[in-house]
This record gives sequence, structure tokens and C-alpha cells, in this order.
Amino acid sequence: MKSITLNAPGDFVRTTCDDPGHPGPGDARVRIQKIGICGTDLHAFRGRHPFFEYPRILGHELGVVVESVGQGVANLGAGDRCAVEPYLNCGACVACRAGKTNCCTSLKCLGVHTDGGMRESIIVPASKLHASQKLQTQQLALVETLGIGAHAVDRTQPNAGEKVLVIGAGPIGLSVIQFATVAGADVALLELNPDRMAFATGQFGIETGLGSLDTALEEVAAWTGGDLPTAVFDATGNPDSMASAFGYVANGGRLTFVGLVQADITFNDPEFHRREMTLLASRNARSEDFTRIISLIESGDVNTQPWITHRAGYDDFVEAFPGWLDPGAGVVKAMLEMDGA
Repeated sequence: MKSITLNAPGDFVRTTCDDPGHPGPGDARVRIQKIGICGTDLHAFRGRHPFFEYPRILGHELGVVVESVGQGVANLGAGDRCAVEPYLNCGACVACRAGKTNCCTSLKCLGVHTDGGMRESIIVPASKLHASQKLQTQQLALVETLGIGAHAVDRTQPNAGEKVLVIGAGPIGLSVIQFATVAGADVALLELNPDRMAFATGQFGIETGLGSLDTALEEVAAWTGGDLPTAVFDATGNPDSMASAFGYVANGGRLTFVGLVQADITFNDPEFHRREMTLLASRNARSEDFTRIISLIESGDVNTQPWITHRAGYDDFVEAFPGWLDPGAGVVKAMLEMDGA
């Protein structure tokens, strides 16, 4: 069976792997059609991901078609198009018992802690499949990316009309923008890359864009009438940005770290206490996020059209991937098309 393996940092190769066989009770066998490429894959390729071992078959943003189901699976059938929830949780730990399956104490993510979807077919728990009769698999492959922003916004609970600042307009930041907008927030963006800023303003309706650190605090204060934003999301995964993000939060406001970085983040404790700030972390997404996102895409409230900017198939992915790391390539979301269409 065709597969693609990251043998070591910088070393993607076309490979073959064993056929997964028939699904057991509660499982489903799915054919992989579309695979979104995200920051996790880029960090793994560069050797900079904190939770990674080589060799590994990557791929956790998956749009799939059900091939067969195991005993006891009644809600899915052959031919169903699905998004895959790639977070394999234990169901018994303190987080799982509280419904926070996204931060299970022994969480394994497909394509990160265990082999993922860069192969023709895999077997997954049927409970991790989210079907749609309306969406195409390329849209379903975007659901996991959108889930990162949707969960972060759900954690922060912005109100309609609330002033929200998003820092960083990579895919995670764009997903935060989409769901903060769905919540009715008034969203501003701090992004230093002019191409990313242009994309966000042109495709995601950002009207207040801040492109310079020298003037950002002054501009944010002016935008909020001197109050500063009551909700700030840092989606950069950059330690300097994350440390400075505290300075943009209003008294009594919330700061949510969405991006992940392999570093320590420091802040001034007296200022943190003076503002009685709330600091939130956001990790992955939950099943209910996947269900909600699919419904929002189906209804047209979330538009997936702008997302996919680059594509490659099985035969040219290995050669194309290094070029996607170049900021000048303008990649927002690249897609590996295992089905060749």
C-alpha cells in the first residue's frame, strides 16, 4: 500500500506499508483522499517539534471515505465522507472524565505520536469519524485546522461586539479570526508579514490591521478608545510575541495562547496581577467542535474557499514539500491529494 514516510528531519520518502486489514468492533476502515499540511508537519520536517519520533507517517488533517465498518458500528456505512478527529484519548483519565478529551493525560495524535494518514487506507475508531452528506473531502480535511481556532474561541467566550485582538495570521490565527467573527466579535489583527496581512484583509474581512510593533500598542489603544482589547489570542508560536502579548490585554481581560512553542514564556507578575488578567491555554479540539464546524460549513456561515492555496499528489509531494517552507511561496494551506484529484 502506498505511503509517505518522514524518515528523519528533511527526509520525506515515498514508501509502502502493510494493508491495515479489516476493521474490528467499533472501528472503521477509511480510504484517505485529502490531507491538510499544517505547522506540526513543518516543524517535524525541520526537526523542531517537541513531541516527535522518527521515522513517522505524518498526516492528521484528513478527509476520508469509509470503506467498511466493524461490528457494532451503526452510524456509518461504506461511501460516507468524513472528517477524522485525530486525537486518540483514553476515556478514563481526569481530563476525559471531565469531557476534556482534547487534553487527555495519555493523548496520542495520528501523524504525531503514532502513524497518520499519508497512506492509502487506515483503521480508526468509528467514534472519531464525523460524516457529512454535503461536504467534499477537501473541505472535511480542513475541519481539524478550523477546530484549533474554534476550540480556542470557545475557551475564551468572546461576546458579540467585544474587541478582540488576534496576533498572527498563519492558519491557526486565521481559524481564530473565522470563529471570533462567527461569535460576533470585533476583530483586529496584528501581523508583521504584509502578504499574510493582505490575505487576511482580502479573504477574511479584517478591517483593522496592525503591521508594525513600533506603533501596535498605540493603534490598539486608539481602536479600543483607550481600553485595550478584553480578549487577545496569540497564534504565532513565537516566544517573543507570546511574552509581549500580555501588554495588549485590558484590565480584567483574557489572553489565550493558541500557538505552541518549545520554550519558556515569562511575564511581569505585578502587571499581570494589577490587571487581574486571565491566561488560557488551548489545545486541539473536542468532538463537539468537529460537529459544530461541519454544520457551520454546510450552512455557509464558515467559508472554506480561501483556505487551500497549494496542492500536490502522491507522485510529486516529496519534491514539492520543501518549497512550501519558503515564506515567499505564500502557503496558507497546502493539501496532499492521495486520490490524485
